[in-house]
Amino acid sequence: MAEEFRVRFGSFAAPTKGALVVFCDDGLRMGPATRSILGKATALVTRAAAAARFTGKLAATLDLVAPADLPVDRLVVVGVGKPKDWTANDPVRLGGVALGKAGGAAEVTVVAELPTGAMDAETAADLALGARLRAYAFDRYKTKRKDDEAAPRAVTLVVGTKDAAAARRVWPAREAVAAGVVLARDLVNEPPNVLYPDVFAQRAVELRKLRVGVEVLDERALKRLRMNALLAVGQGSEHDSRVVVMRWNGGRPSDKPIAFVGKGVCFDSGGISIKPAQGMEDMKGDMAGAACVVGLMHALAARKAKVNAIGAIGLVENMPDGRAQRPGDIVTTMSGQTVEIINTDAEGRLVLADVLHHVATKYKPRAMIDLATLTGAIMVALGQEHAGLFSNDDKLAESLVKAGQATAERVWRMPLAPEYDKLIDSKVADMKNTGGRFGGAVTAAQFLQRFVGTTPWAHLDIAGTAMGSPQTDINTSWSSGFGVRLLDRLVADAYEP
Repeated sequence: MAEEFRVRFGSFAAPTKGALVVFCDDGLRMGPATRSILGKATALVTRAAAAARFTGKLAATLDLVAPADLPVDRLVVVGVGKPKDWTANDPVRLGGVALGKAGGAAEVTVVAELPTGAMDAETAADLALGARLRAYAFDRYKTKRKDDEAAPRAVTLVVGTKDAAAARRVWPAREAVAAGVVLARDLVNEPPNVLYPDVFAQRAVELRKLRVGVEVLDERALKRLRMNALLAVGQGSEHDSRVVVMRWNGGRPSDKPIAFVGKGVCFDSGGISIKPAQGMEDMKGDMAGAACVVGLMHALAARKAKVNAIGAIGLVENMPDGRAQRPGDIVTTMSGQTVEIINTDAEGRLVLADVLHHVATKYKPRAMIDLATLTGAIMVALGQEHAGLFSNDDKLAESLVKAGQATAERVWRMPLAPEYDKLIDSKVADMKNTGGRFGGAVTAAQFLQRFVGTTPWAHLDIAGTAMGSPQTDINTSWSSGFGVRLLDRLVADAYEP
């Protein structure tokens, strides 16, 4: 991200430097404060819009460098279309558009006004959230830059609004969520020689600064708990496996927690069933589910969410040395169920099996949601626009769909059924870890379902949305931090009073 990103809320006032961002609707209409700030430059905008055929459609931009009659370096006009048709995430998107068109200015002033009047405090804060997310860049390992690459610099975002005090009150919660997304993105973007299980666990320990309880289970503890499926995945690596359990107690002591479980395969070679060389470098991101859980726990704690939450992550590295598990092995999971290993590259479900069982039996959550870059099959089904949603509880699934619509981190419900479950039955063990070529995302979810008992549960397959993610107005990074905003919204809407 930028070297430093600051947000300041103030009144409507004309800036004297940097970039100025204003909004107009699809009829090129602007609010009274905006017209007052532009002054004579209003006519310039009209002429430039006609020349560029700019009509103010949603997220369209008109960019004027060194505009006459204004002391700023750049004037950006952002279209808002028809605000009455906005989705809940459109203000966040527009904040990202605004910062993306600011041309690397050290100070960016955004006039939070529509043609119909000033945006409310919530909308103004959403603009700042979108800009904060757009400012992110992972460039800490760059020592040289091309001529057209600007070095990171401090950026100050000034949001002019009618009620700056109200915007300041609502901003900290959004700032907390943004910090959680940035944390998740950083974790996924880190190279695997830097972020292996023990280091990842230590990054999670840093949440103690926010009064999150953090317990790290090393291999000795995992063996005592008989997490043999998880340990089998990591036994071919030089780096020991870990499980980290994080706890945020923001609700009443009597409230059962909601639990979030993340797959944390810090690098996935495929093991003995080794992956093709092409694209294997992307397998540093096979821990995006765990990264999301850590980012989410940061967000909940930083905004002091009124909920009790558990975050649990299984951290392993799947490597093919002489100790690695083999196709044909049978492992006994923590639950006592046995698994025949058909393919060592179907390892994430083994990690999750033990962690899900541990969380369900020890903490007895009122609901449990896991996130995992689990299958390529989900990308065949849904591309990169939706995460796959599997659930044994209709109410939980419906809440996740609504949260996805509100944050634009969309999910699509996929089926679970006994017919799919039969595909993972084994002749020599209780189950096998793959169900064949067809319905791969579904059979992976059926496998997980065998370890959750009666707990209301949802599985999010985020293989297409969390890494190698589509570039958007609020993310230009390889890692999107997918799931942090989605699950924070779920908690806010469905589990907080």
